[in-house]
Amino acid sequence: MAAPIPPNVTPSGVTPLIVTPLIVTWTLNPTVDFVSTAPALEATHKIRTQDEHVDPGGGGVNVARVVQALGGEALAVFAAGGVTGHFLGELLAESGVPHHCVPIAGRTRVCFTVREAKSGLEYRFVPEGPELAEAEWRSALAALPAAPETYVVASGSLPRGVPTRVYADAARMAAARGQRFVLDTSGPALRAALGHGITLMKPSLRELESLVGHRLADPSAQEVEALRLVRAGAAQMVVVTLGAEGAILATEAGVRRRPAPAAALHSAVGAGDAFLGAMVLALARGATPEDALDWGLAAGAVAITGIGTARITRDAVERLHRALRAGAPSLNGSPHT
Repeated sequence: MAAPIPPNVTPSGVTPLIVTPLIVTWTLNPTVDFVSTAPALEATHKIRTQDEHVDPGGGGVNVARVVQALGGEALAVFAAGGVTGHFLGELLAESGVPHHCVPIAGRTRVCFTVREAKSGLEYRFVPEGPELAEAEWRSALAALPAAPETYVVASGSLPRGVPTRVYADAARMAAARGQRFVLDTSGPALRAALGHGITLMKPSLRELESLVGHRLADPSAQEVEALRLVRAGAAQMVVVTLGAEGAILATEAGVRRRPAPAAALHSAVGAGDAFLGAMVLALARGATPEDALDWGLAAGAVAITGIGTARITRDAVERLHRALRAGAPSLNGSPHT
C-alpha cells in the first residue's frame, strides 16, 4: 500500500488533508440518530433489533463530524433544547467536535433508522422536530462567527416557525463578511436562497428536478440544468448527487460527471453529508473543484459501507481518493462547456 502523504507535500493533482481554515456548520433542526438492524419487519409484532448505534445528527452536525474525522477544523453551531438537546451535546462532546448550542424551548427531535436484514431495505423515520420562536432562530443566526475566509455550511431542513428566507439571509450575511457559503437543503428554502452569494450548493437529483419543475431522466439534461443554475448566478458551483450513479459538478468552466466508486451498501444515512463535508474540506485546503469532487465521492462511498450516521475513517477515505485520482481522465466525460 502507498505510504501516507507527508504534511505540506502536494503531489501533482492531489490535495492532502492537512491544516485547513475554520469550517462552521449551521444546523437549525438537528437530531439524535438511532440506527439498528432487525431480522424482519412485521406489523403489530415486537421487533427485536441489534447492531444499535446512536450518533449526533442533522445535516450540518454530520458535516462537522466528517470534517473532524478527516483531520480538519470545524465548529458545529446548532439550535437544540430539552433532554434530547442535552444528549446531542453530550454525543458531540464525546466525539470531540467543537460546538456551540443555541438553546430553544422545544425538544430536539430523535430519528430512527431500521435496516431489515431479510430484504436489505432501510426504513427511516424522521420527525418534523420542534417549532422555533423568532427570537430563537434569530439568535442562531447571530451565533454564526464573523471571521472572514471561513466556510459556512448551512445544511438540513428548516424547523417549523423559521421563515424560508433564512438561508438567503445567512448567505447574504456570509458574503458581506467575506465568507464562503455552502448550502444543502431542499424545497422553498433552497429556491429562496438562490442568487444570494452561494459558493457551493448540493442538491440531489430529486431536488434539482424540483427546482426545474420536471423530471430529468436524461443525463445530458441533468448536466444542462446544473450548468444553467451556475450561469444564471444561483451559485458559483453546483454539485448534484446521484446516489449510486455518482455526481455532477457544474462550474463556470463547464460540467464534469463522475461515477461513484463501487461500495457495499449497509446504510445510506448521512452519506450525502459525508460527501459534502469532505468536498468542502478539500476546497478549504485549496483543492481544485474536480479534486474536491473526488474527495466527496470517496467519503460518501466510505460512509455507506458502515452502520450509523456518516461514520467514516480518514485512512479509508484517503485510500479511496488515491484510487479515484489514479483514474482522473474519466473526469473529462462531459461535452457541456
